[in-house]
Amino acid sequence: MQYEAVIGLEVHIQIKTKSKMFTRVATGFGQPENTLTDPVVLALPGVLPVLNKEAIDKTIKAGLMLGCTIAPVCKWDRKNYFYPDSPKNYQLSQYDQPLCIGGGVEIELPGPSRNVMGEHKTIPLTRIHLEEDVGKLNHFAHESLVDYNRAGTPLMEIVSDPALKSADEAFAYLTSLKQTMIHAGISDCDMEKGQMRCDANISIRPVGETKLGTKVELKNLNSISFVRDGISHEIARQLAVVKAGGTLVQETRDYDGQTGASQSLRTKEMAHDYRYFPDPDLMPVKVDDEWKARIQATCPERPFDKQRRFMEQYQVPYTITSVLIPDRELCDFFEEAAKLSGKAQAVGNWIVNDLLRELGAAKLSLADSKVRPAHIAALVQLVDAGTITNQAAKEVFVDMFQSGEMPAAIVERKGLKAETNTDELEQWCRDSIAANAKALAEFKSGKESAINAFKGPIMKAAKGKANPKLVDETLRKLLATM
Repeated sequence: MQYEAVIGLEVHIQIKTKSKMFTRVATGFGQPENTLTDPVVLALPGVLPVLNKEAIDKTIKAGLMLGCTIAPVCKWDRKNYFYPDSPKNYQLSQYDQPLCIGGGVEIELPGPSRNVMGEHKTIPLTRIHLEEDVGKLNHFAHESLVDYNRAGTPLMEIVSDPALKSADEAFAYLTSLKQTMIHAGISDCDMEKGQMRCDANISIRPVGETKLGTKVELKNLNSISFVRDGISHEIARQLAVVKAGGTLVQETRDYDGQTGASQSLRTKEMAHDYRYFPDPDLMPVKVDDEWKARIQATCPERPFDKQRRFMEQYQVPYTITSVLIPDRELCDFFEEAAKLSGKAQAVGNWIVNDLLRELGAAKLSLADSKVRPAHIAALVQLVDAGTITNQAAKEVFVDMFQSGEMPAAIVERKGLKAETNTDELEQWCRDSIAANAKALAEFKSGKESAINAFKGPIMKAAKGKANPKLVDETLRKLLATM
């Protein structure tokens, strides 16, 4: 019997706000343990929560970016459970009236090669709800200590439908979701800092069956690659159990990305086990059309929409746009340089191949770079005008990256202008033709590419300063007379 996997993801994303969800105490990472707390975070007697409006705004923004329906009214519920990381012994969340309903995440599956765009599809969402994060347990040999710095941080839970079919789809889903949240300024989604966390619900069923199989929740997936690896591992484990005649049980399993193994943690709770009930201290929130319109006006272009626009408007190939799109600042940098130069593909090549290489080698971010869009645009224009050769442009770029000087000034300082003495160039061309009888015969017999054999010696004689376009024109004029 053939089986198929059915996967749903629950992704928790910390919202980038200055203060926590229900109190004005600051959010942050890497601070001394238990310093980002106050009576509300610690649930001391007599305190009351107060809503963080920015967190609601950014959750609405996330919903609009993902095509969700924004609920006209949402409410707050208490999710009851006892665990040391929750000082209240309940979590303020949303149960039956979440803020965002439906929507979807557009993904790109791997193409036949890295240079070819893969299939696009949209994974439907069930909901996005807003809640508060819990603290963090630090485990030692004989004890566990709790740090409440993270507790109370605004947290979105983005729940997909059980519509993913493979580990690769899950990887693409998380990659796309992360890019969208970063582009919109909703979260930095740094998984190492716990700003984006994922639980995967995985089941298998016979091909053609519509009923869902027994669900296993996989936890401790602390990188996008571990999500892909963990799902692959769990699908293989479930198939092995079924084919051996065993029975799958609904449970939560812990996946270790270092060893590639998982272990059972507990049988899975159902929703009624959390004894949800409306929070008596928080009023429902009404989101009217004016509020939604104000947030919609702040939504940036979606990453895949931007990629399609770059390819159509600027005629830039997929190999360039696939590198640009994950970084919104890099996209803005490219677009500014492309508009300044009028040569988008040349600009894209310099950014993707040269600028990113130099930034990586120097361990700098784009914001730290001395090279700005105007530098790239000016360099492209110098090459296009024949003022400098491509070979000289490479030298100019390295100098420009280190000094921040404009390319024209570097060309002047280093004497890199292309050779324009036509008499001297013609003599170099004649000498090259005379020295390569074989290439001359091949060109005259119709082999067009044979002309390239003459160009190397000419560029060597010109010390790399000969204008390639002028070299080609002069060669063809001379060859036509032979």
